[in-house]
Amino acid sequence: MSDAFEADALDSFERRIDAWLRDARDAGSAVVAVDRGEPGERRWYVRLRGDDKDFTTIWLTLGQRTLRYETYVLPAPEANHAEFYEQLLRRNYGLVGAHFAIGPENAVFLIGELPLGAFDEAELDRVVGSMLAFVEHSFRALLGAGFSRVFRTFH
Repeated sequence: MSDAFEADALDSFERRIDAWLRDARDAGSAVVAVDRGEPGERRWYVRLRGDDKDFTTIWLTLGQRTLRYETYVLPAPEANHAEFYEQLLRRNYGLVGAHFAIGPENAVFLIGELPLGAFDEAELDRVVGSMLAFVEHSFRALLGAGFSRVFRTFH
């Protein structure tokens, strides 16, 4: 089990995450907005602009041992359940640092965790960029598989 970090170390991680997110937003990257959780929470909401999915919001949560990251991808599929979930499982095989999961209300999420001992700004950049890339790479195919009736209407 990894060691739990004390409050001072967590404060330092928090400042570093704040600074990286501010710099990424100000640099004109895909980061278009950053919000914080409730006072006292070590949580961020990072909104990114995409191509296939207009916006993806990644929730970053700093814990005593890990930085958890997650994003909502799609609601539960309307049709073709077997094909849809098979695609998710096959996509999970090639992902590094994150995986698709069924979350609240059977919605599809992409989630992962980074041990704080491995945290640095380059790793945060990789996490945020990878999460956006994984969603962008999967969104249309998953939409077509699970929502073919609706998807045909728009294309």
